[in-house]
Amino acid sequence: MRLLTSLNGLVSKCKDNARQIGVRRYVYIMNIVRYPTDRLVNLLQDQKVATMPQLKAALGTSVTLTVLRKLAPLGYRSSYSHCGACYTLDSIAQYDSLGLWSHRDIHFSRHGTLLNTAEVLVTQSAAGFLVAELESVVHVAAKDALRQLVQAGRLHRREWEGRYLYCALDRTRRQEQWTARQAQQEAGDDLQAAKALFFGLLDEQQRRLFAGLESLHRGHGGQQHVAQMFGLDVDTVARGQRELLGGQVLRGRVRQKGGGRPAVEKKRRKS
Repeated sequence: MRLLTSLNGLVSKCKDNARQIGVRRYVYIMNIVRYPTDRLVNLLQDQKVATMPQLKAALGTSVTLTVLRKLAPLGYRSSYSHCGACYTLDSIAQYDSLGLWSHRDIHFSRHGTLLNTAEVLVTQSAAGFLVAELESVVHVAAKDALRQLVQAGRLHRREWEGRYLYCALDRTRRQEQWTARQAQQEAGDDLQAAKALFFGLLDEQQRRLFAGLESLHRGHGGQQHVAQMFGLDVDTVARGQRELLGGQVLRGRVRQKGGGRPAVEKKRRKS
């Protein structure tokens, strides 16, 4: 009985307090700081290029991610020189036919990083690139980037007169570049230049047969010489010889039936 009386008194007291205080709602509102992107646009249009500290100062923040988040919808580009420390907008950069643009001594690429830029330029080049040749185009040291691309399996290289010639990873494209390089070297020899040009127009079987025929014409040591001239394996040239001498020429096909990469078999989930 005493317990019930105490509970009733407590309930009554709570009701009295509620009447006096009323219902109060406490709403905590976070102050949202807004960073207008116009500040970044105005800075970059005025200077063309800006560093991260300059962008932070213009935006009024000390957070790098905030700047990058504001730059993202604007289509920004970081430099492949100066360790990527400089920024611009694609709408400001005036890229050349190779997708490159420079402002003073700061260099940008439509392809992004130096690694991506080097890969695209080498792959699309007519005759591959020596290190010095690529560096004269991108205006920065490129030897280490090319080495990384080869190690990552994104480019191919082979020795050319004591130096490395960097070519496309695709075998057909690589042979075209090697042949074009040969043609450049033999520009004074119209016949050799014509052979190199003609070789680049052939399909896989025709290249092999032509190389075999050329090696037969040269006699002793012809296989090694032709392999070097057209960028082929010696075994490929020797195979071309055998096919010609044995009359093993496939008509209407480039490879024998079943040749090439095996078909990819779809794996179905077992029920």
